[in-house]
Amino acid sequence: MTLHAGRRLRAFVVAVGFVVVLPLVATGQSRATPWGDPDLQGVWDYWTFTPLERADEFAGRDTLTAEEAAIVGEAGRAAARATDRDGSGPGNPGAYGQEVWTERSRATALTQPSLIVDPPDGKIPALTASETNRVAAHQSSGGRPVRTRAGGIGVEGAEDRGLAERCIVGFSTGPPMLPAGYNNNVQVLQAPGYVALVVEMIHDVRIIPIDAATPLAPDVRQWLGSSRGSWDGDTLVVETTNFTDRIGSFSTTGQAWGTGTDLRLVERFTRVDGETLTYEWTVENRSVFTQTFSGRLPMSRSDLPLYEYACHEGNYGLHNILIGARSDERASATP
Repeated sequence: MTLHAGRRLRAFVVAVGFVVVLPLVATGQSRATPWGDPDLQGVWDYWTFTPLERADEFAGRDTLTAEEAAIVGEAGRAAARATDRDGSGPGNPGAYGQEVWTERSRATALTQPSLIVDPPDGKIPALTASETNRVAAHQSSGGRPVRTRAGGIGVEGAEDRGLAERCIVGFSTGPPMLPAGYNNNVQVLQAPGYVALVVEMIHDVRIIPIDAATPLAPDVRQWLGSSRGSWDGDTLVVETTNFTDRIGSFSTTGQAWGTGTDLRLVERFTRVDGETLTYEWTVENRSVFTQTFSGRLPMSRSDLPLYEYACHEGNYGLHNILIGARSDERASATP
């Protein structure tokens, strides 16, 4: 896929017809908007090499030493270097120059051993018996799996490719937002009664009504779900439901678990200081997982704007994947 990043900062319109560019107002130790809500605005970077699940070598550990965290970060950079060199095989052009052009140039890892902080073992919970049976029945009947974020599953048509390859949902954008690949940035914008989350990857936007009394009708399903927000002190709490069944209940770049049909996602955004937000999320889907699970990571203020991201506008990769498959078919059919 060809991705174009320009330096033109997007002017973002919140709801319909108004743009928010307002100063901060100090209220004690916190920052507030002119209408009195905690101010979370800015561009925030959520990249880290810390893995989603806890490595077995850190079992029973809640905290790593600074030296151990540095080793995790350097191991991530080493993996990026190996990927950059992987272009010697036939038909393999290699990947992006990740150690130079992406967040993998920064060997940062947290002192927490995994992004998942609950359950205590730092692992994704087991699937329910009903979900295990559903997956087995679906596969035995020849059904196609739920689309992963980036990994394609076939070449018959565009519908067989991953959601990020089709420019529908980015592999790091969530919800919940998870560090992956590149463009791990989100811009928070606020207006009275609304918060907007603009993610750099595929420029997806969630406009979140605050204290909205009326939820979206249950039969209306969306890729990013339907979000409603509220304030718990200085913390923005966002509850999202109404996900489509075409996405996983929880997804990483190359793997998806269950479907989003019964997913309830709760996210919490807390401004720690002028340079840091704490981002927490909880996945609840009793039809897929045997228990809820939660993650936490810091978001750091970025001194750069979001870059313009073109996906469908420059999506030659998907076109060429399918052309290549048709060419192979013609070649194999030629006597």
